[in-house]
Amino acid sequence: MSCNWGTELWDQFDNLEKHTSWGIDFLERYTKFIKERADIEQSYAKQIRSLSKKYHPKRSREDESRYTWCLAFAATLRQLNELSTQREELAENLNSQIVCELSRYTQELKTERKTHFQDGRRAQQHIESSWKQLESSKRRFERDCKEAERAQHVSDRIDLDNKTEGEKRCSLKARQTAQQKKQAAEESRKDYVTSLNQFNQDQHQHYHTLVPVIYQRIQDMEERRIERICEAMRSSAEAERKVLPVVSRCLDAMMASAEGIQPRMDTRQVVEVFKSGFEPPGDVEFEDYSATMRRSISESSYLDNRAEGRKHSRKLWPFIRKNKPPPPPPTSPSPGALTNSPQSPPPASREPITQRLNDLMTSGSRTRKQCLRSLKRGLSLKLGSSPADCSHLPPEQRRKKLQTRINNINQEIQREREQRDALLKMREVYEQSPQMGDAGSLEPRLEEVKQSLQKLEEELRRNQAWLMEADSRLSDHSSRRQSGGCGLNSQATTPGSSSLKQLDNRSPASRESPDGSYTEDHSAELHFKSRSSEFDDDFDDEEPLPSIGTCKSLYPFQGQNEGTLSMVEGELLSVVEEDKGDGWTRVRRNLEEEGYVPTSYIKVFLDSSAKGFVQSSRLV
Repeated sequence: MSCNWGTELWDQFDNLEKHTSWGIDFLERYTKFIKERADIEQSYAKQIRSLSKKYHPKRSREDESRYTWCLAFAATLRQLNELSTQREELAENLNSQIVCELSRYTQELKTERKTHFQDGRRAQQHIESSWKQLESSKRRFERDCKEAERAQHVSDRIDLDNKTEGEKRCSLKARQTAQQKKQAAEESRKDYVTSLNQFNQDQHQHYHTLVPVIYQRIQDMEERRIERICEAMRSSAEAERKVLPVVSRCLDAMMASAEGIQPRMDTRQVVEVFKSGFEPPGDVEFEDYSATMRRSISESSYLDNRAEGRKHSRKLWPFIRKNKPPPPPPTSPSPGALTNSPQSPPPASREPITQRLNDLMTSGSRTRKQCLRSLKRGLSLKLGSSPADCSHLPPEQRRKKLQTRINNINQEIQREREQRDALLKMREVYEQSPQMGDAGSLEPRLEEVKQSLQKLEEELRRNQAWLMEADSRLSDHSSRRQSGGCGLNSQATTPGSSSLKQLDNRSPASRESPDGSYTEDHSAELHFKSRSSEFDDDFDDEEPLPSIGTCKSLYPFQGQNEGTLSMVEGELLSVVEEDKGDGWTRVRRNLEEEGYVPTSYIKVFLDSSAKGFVQSSRLV
């Protein structure tokens, strides 16, 4: 069905003006909508990128690259970052392809609309002017006709009277006036007819030529505006459809990452990471204290072996004990322990080890025990460097660490060999074509690569020897455990043999030194135990230390390390050992819980008798 505004809406000029104005307002509102949507997409992409960056690991951690759930989460963050990139691209397309184009088109549309309605107003003014001219001619013709009729009536009335000569002259004059009025009325009639014809012609041209053309242009303009809105909506949907395949691939990758999580593999990986290679401890043997006064032959022979072992023992950790040593406190209080404190207390100074040794050699029995504990804590804190052969690690972890190191060395050796081969080929080319370069200039680099290869190969052999040693110890330890388990039930339990079995069946964890190192040398252990037996006697049957005062906690402290004691602010505790210069004080709670707390966290109130005892023990 054809529709023409010029013929259908010839008398709706004002309504068309209002409608087109509202259409332009709608176009501007839609442009603003697209712009705000692009801003939202841009902000969303920025927030998603920030979120992905926030939870993405700042640096590569071995733990996070080992487990499938960590890898899946990292892959999800990467895909999320890709999603933010697609959202940024969508926002850019909306701004460049739609917002800018619609803004430019809106300005052009306003200019075109202004031109069309100006033409319509001029045509309207022209027809109104023609109508006014017609009305003026019509009124003048009407007036002249009335005047001519009135003059003719006067002339006819004078002619009826037969009067004197003067009256005849008046009658003649009246007829002349009537004739003039009649001629003027005839001229007015002609002007009126001419104006009427002109108005009819102008009106026909206005409503059948000018108005249809102008209104058709306005209609075309309106249709183009609507079509441009349609194109903008399609472009908006198409811009979003373009990013949907990439978004779909990102979501598929997220799904694949989630489906790639393998709980069984992760739990096996935990075993691989934390397996120490130690065997569970054996059964605790019965110790017959009733036979202390009548030692058996086996005990006497064992003691003779211990006495002979002192002569050939080599120097090991000087303060190892059969029982569990007092746990060394941390070097400094944990920052997380100060939850409510206004400020962290200053760190305590440490007492030199040489001074502790002097106190050990010059002090009495009880003070010697305190010096031993303090000295052991200080040494365990200072011995922080790990040996090159990874002997400080448990057997299984040591083997894995050495294997990883060997793999890395092999990769470095492969790179160095490739570089050496490339240099040799380059030197051969230079020797064949001297114009390309000096072959002698490559000799320093070749020598450097050769030395690097020698160092790497030497390090590789050394680590391989350590790995073989670790593997042999693991196999020996496993075979000893199997043989010991088979013969354990057939052995008789005697007072003398129980002591020997207690030494032989000791768990591997008990052969760790206080700094965390591990040894499998059983003869060294026997020598070491005989050397340290004089200190073991002081610790085996140790009675609880008496309280030398009280203390009040100034700050809360969370004892996260072994050997420390947690406390809350304002708590009262008993002091059993004064600070030896390492920043830690030994306290007791309720005669059951005992441990170390930072000296700077408490306020100590020593008893008067205890002060004298401490001072005398330091002077001895």
